[in-house]
Amino acid sequence: MPTNSPKDVQTPLNMNALYQQLLDAVDVGIHVINKNGETIIYNKKMMEIESMGSEDVLEKNLLDVFKFRDSQSSTLVQALTTGKSTQNAKQTYFNYKGKEITTINNSFPIAENGEITGAVEIARDVTQLENVIKENVLNKRNTNFTFDKIIGNSEPMQTVIDEAKRATRTSSSVMIAGETGTGKELFAQSIHNGSARSSAPFISQNCAAIPDNLMESLLFGTKKGAFTGATDRPGLFEQADGGTLLLDEINSLDSSLQAKLLRVIQEKSIRRIGDLKDKKVDVRIITTINEDPVDAISSGQLRKDLFYRLSVVSLFVPPLSERKEDIALLTKHFIGKYNKLFNMDVTGISSEVRQLLREHDWPGNVRELEHTIEGAMNLILDEDTITIGNLPPKFRKKYQQEPDTLPDSLLNLRDAGAENRSLKEKMAEAEKFYIQQALARNDHNVSHTAKNLGISRQSLQYRMRRLGL
Repeated sequence: MPTNSPKDVQTPLNMNALYQQLLDAVDVGIHVINKNGETIIYNKKMMEIESMGSEDVLEKNLLDVFKFRDSQSSTLVQALTTGKSTQNAKQTYFNYKGKEITTINNSFPIAENGEITGAVEIARDVTQLENVIKENVLNKRNTNFTFDKIIGNSEPMQTVIDEAKRATRTSSSVMIAGETGTGKELFAQSIHNGSARSSAPFISQNCAAIPDNLMESLLFGTKKGAFTGATDRPGLFEQADGGTLLLDEINSLDSSLQAKLLRVIQEKSIRRIGDLKDKKVDVRIITTINEDPVDAISSGQLRKDLFYRLSVVSLFVPPLSERKEDIALLTKHFIGKYNKLFNMDVTGISSEVRQLLREHDWPGNVRELEHTIEGAMNLILDEDTITIGNLPPKFRKKYQQEPDTLPDSLLNLRDAGAENRSLKEKMAEAEKFYIQQALARNDHNVSHTAKNLGISRQSLQYRMRRLGL
């Protein structure tokens, strides 16, 4: 009989491995349970959605791993117990670590010979979208900033405040440029609250915080049936109708979305994803950008035609390094803020701290200054003044003075009477000198001085008594 040559023999496919690869390749979560409610299939996407590992879920009862309002609120359990399928059902639940998850599910039972032996769920993650919607609801309520709350008496700051106040008279688009941490959103809120739109919604959205595939539906809304899990949902433009929409970090928006945004601005209407009709909207658009717009255009991050539409009014918020005369005012404000939050009574900063704050370049701007003051106040014990020892390590390291000059009596061994003093006396004089210098650097704060000298507070107090300090 003829025999097959080696090249004619085909290796059989490992179907289990093939199925697993297919399950892990799809961009939807797949979760399968048996008739006992135990997980038997759990693909890679589902692990990502629920922030779980396969070892946390496989062969375990669904209700032992995830928390629902009750067992029947699980669409997967409903399919198993009732034999009914659900389509595009939204479900919010928690994993055993306490993380909240929101999904749109299609669930259906598995039947063999007329008996239900399990259930399958196909899920799409909408957790991030739901969180953004919640944040936008809060943004409608918490638009608190007005021009009188912006701190800064320096000429650069007063100039931009004056320009921003003029922009409240119209509904023209405003682009606010400035480094991260300069307070661009404070200006946006102030412009809204100072305008005729102040009683209408103010919606804020960071364009860098949302993936491109969600951003379009978030901006323009969705029509039910547009895609799996889509519901009738207004976008940010509809939510901001009559008011102001702030698009933060506009240069992070995908180029194709920038083109669609340009169309909305030109036509003053939007079309929900999946809809056939346009809807008129009256929205003032304020955008922010954390770099020079010219550089963003040159690098392709910002469309030139969109820039012209968004920058009818252009504001440039100066970095803190260009308005250092405002540091004292800001510091006083932040100390007052955290005195209330921490129930403290800090009165100010030492002269050394004041000098360091003035010399620092502040790459993180006002936000960095606030965090510095907050961090320092966390380290204060019973003092009422922020000193060098309270500051973060990067500031303490900067506080490197020239080596202190020793008294002549210690440097000049030929000084009169020097030869008659013992080593113990000379060491005591040197010790006293260095402790005096350390105390002066720390505004005579014993705890901080001890820490900087690398000894305990008790040890320092003993030495001070011994040396008559």
